[in-house]
Amino acid sequence: MEYVIINGEFINRTEAKIDIEDRGYQFGDGVYEVIRVYNGKMFTDKEHLERLIESGNKINMKISYSVEELRNMLIGLIEKNHLISGTIYMQVTRGISPRNHAFPSSTIHQTFVANTKVADRPFENMKTGVKTILVEDIRWLLCDIKSLNLLGNIMAKQKAVEAGCFEAIQHRGDTVTEGGSSNVSIIKDGKVITHPANNLILNGITRRKVIEVCLCNDIPVEERAFTLEELKQADEAFISGTTVEVTPIIEIAGEKVGNGAPGALTKHIQELFYQAIEKECGSL
Repeated sequence: MEYVIINGEFINRTEAKIDIEDRGYQFGDGVYEVIRVYNGKMFTDKEHLERLIESGNKINMKISYSVEELRNMLIGLIEKNHLISGTIYMQVTRGISPRNHAFPSSTIHQTFVANTKVADRPFENMKTGVKTILVEDIRWLLCDIKSLNLLGNIMAKQKAVEAGCFEAIQHRGDTVTEGGSSNVSIIKDGKVITHPANNLILNGITRRKVIEVCLCNDIPVEERAFTLEELKQADEAFISGTTVEVTPIIEIAGEKVGNGAPGALTKHIQELFYQAIEKECGSL
């Protein structure tokens, strides 16, 4: 039997239901997070749960659970589903209310759901690297909120799939922002360059961890906007995210990055990130 959480209760997945008038379903009025699980333990769960609450605050929705309450529920879900390697998806919506664009009254209860998924680490992509395309970033201007409104991301990812690529690198005019479901970084002359954490990107938890491990190991990092030309002229490039970890980019819009193989510094960053996982979750 597989369990999910709905509003604090563990329910058989086959019996789980959400009301048709839930605002997440009708408006995308909510926020979400995905946490990676290694060895049955959550990785960077505190950072993810704090960001969930922060995203809620940014849409004027004060989440009714604390970080510790959320964490305890998710630990219980991992144990009930015997999850060793995979992910936990969770979302909070503004609740169930007759359809109306304006917020419902404060007496409406939020809807919190969570479920698990079994998944291995992306070994093959991390080893060989991935191909990418370029797409104009058509999303709204509050990309720092991890909201349920993902149509722009979905359309970008679909274009990548149709082009036989793994990811779509988005740009606003000449400025590179991020991937369809990942952050993008380039390496030039031994320095990691990544878009600053502002409203144009999601400040990825993996992105933050990558910056941390780089700085702790004397790898310079510059958080600034970079151009399409800089992207194309990069020595190395990689995407980062909860499910992709640190994955090399070997091709952008049909052109090779460097020599078309994962670069040495990217491989080193992969190893440093792996060490961070081991420190928190044990040897994999």
